[in-house]
Amino acid sequence: MTAGKKAYSLIRPGNRWPFLLITSLFFLWGLANNMTDTLLAAFKRIMSMSDFQTSWIQMAFYGAYFCLALPAAILIKRYSYKTGILVGLGLFILGSLLFYPASIMMSYGAFLVALYVLAGGLSILETAANPYIVAMGPEETGTRRLNLAQSFNPIGSVTGVLLSKLFILSQLNFSSSEERGAMSPEELAAIQSDELTAVMGPYVGVAFFLVLVWLAVKITPMPKASDAGPTLDLVPSFKRLVKRPHYVWAVVTQFFYVGAQIGIWSYTIRYVMQETQLNEESASSYYMAALILFMVSRFIFTALMKYISPKHLLLLSATGAAVCTLLVIYGSGFLGVYALIAVSGFMSLMFPTIYGMGIRNLGEDTKIGGSGLIMAILGGAILTSVQGFVSDQTQSIHMAFYVPFLCFIAVALYAVASDGLERSSLRPESEVAAAPEGACQRVV
Repeated sequence: MTAGKKAYSLIRPGNRWPFLLITSLFFLWGLANNMTDTLLAAFKRIMSMSDFQTSWIQMAFYGAYFCLALPAAILIKRYSYKTGILVGLGLFILGSLLFYPASIMMSYGAFLVALYVLAGGLSILETAANPYIVAMGPEETGTRRLNLAQSFNPIGSVTGVLLSKLFILSQLNFSSSEERGAMSPEELAAIQSDELTAVMGPYVGVAFFLVLVWLAVKITPMPKASDAGPTLDLVPSFKRLVKRPHYVWAVVTQFFYVGAQIGIWSYTIRYVMQETQLNEESASSYYMAALILFMVSRFIFTALMKYISPKHLLLLSATGAAVCTLLVIYGSGFLGVYALIAVSGFMSLMFPTIYGMGIRNLGEDTKIGGSGLIMAILGGAILTSVQGFVSDQTQSIHMAFYVPFLCFIAVALYAVASDGLERSSLRPESEVAAAPEGACQRVV
């Protein structure tokens, strides 16, 4: 530590158990996110769909993030972070349980509804948990603390892919769309019924585990952030936020980053299948390898952040991801596959770092501002659909990866411009809402 430089704690005394409990939520929505990513490959097989049609899974999932983030911010502003977490977990449980009637109905639309409800719960959880983690210690270590909590997200991601591999993808009937088209309606319905039952199983199983987590959060005394209160000044908050260039461009950048991440992961299995001639179950092993690299890299980046500024690490990671994506586009065989896996290592830093940089110095606008950064997850719906459309129109999964490539360029530009944007956001105190300290107080 440089002489004279103040050492800041990572987590405030008394907040360690609540920190661990809230951090477990990062694991849980990572599990749900990446179970959902494998559904694109599953439904493409089950219902003989195009890439654009399967992208509606991500439209439903990340569209819910967009729609529920602002109501979530209003909820936690009016009540508390704990209330938001309990409501989010409740919707997560309900959406998971809705997979059961969807499998009985054998309706793609019913599955989309279940995913929408489930993802609505995740949107509320993320809107509450991300700023809550930042508030559990000094502002100076907020981005590093959020990166630490987010490091458990890819552990959930790996678990989600493992569950999908064992209980969903391994149960698919590997008849092609042409072979399915030649089957009798009764024979095809029997096969699809078994496959959709396999899709339903892991989600319903997770729901029962989530009930235990809900109870644990309910009975645990949780810290209450000092900016919690009944006042809902939405219009003044929005007016202040749009005058903060570092925040506005963080939202835009988050939109592009999430679009890149979901596009990369949604089409990893498809790309691996094409380049290696493997089936869905075997190709998912490479997807799992990408998530393991993502997980390990996040811990590494979190450690490096103690010595290297977040903006410099963000620029490094965005540049590395862009270069690897070019190898995916123009490479072939295992060169392209390994480059695609490497992209995940570079992506691991991006979401929490953009989020942490975006909400710095927002004061009492932090909750509403945080909801904007969660609403930006809509990029996962829109840009994944664009990627699927490009794939269908060009008949090339390679060319579709130009979409995430351009997104990584946008992230790199934000990293370069971040200092100037933050300076532009500094205004006279008379124009800025009073910014309470980030301390948390113990309440029951």
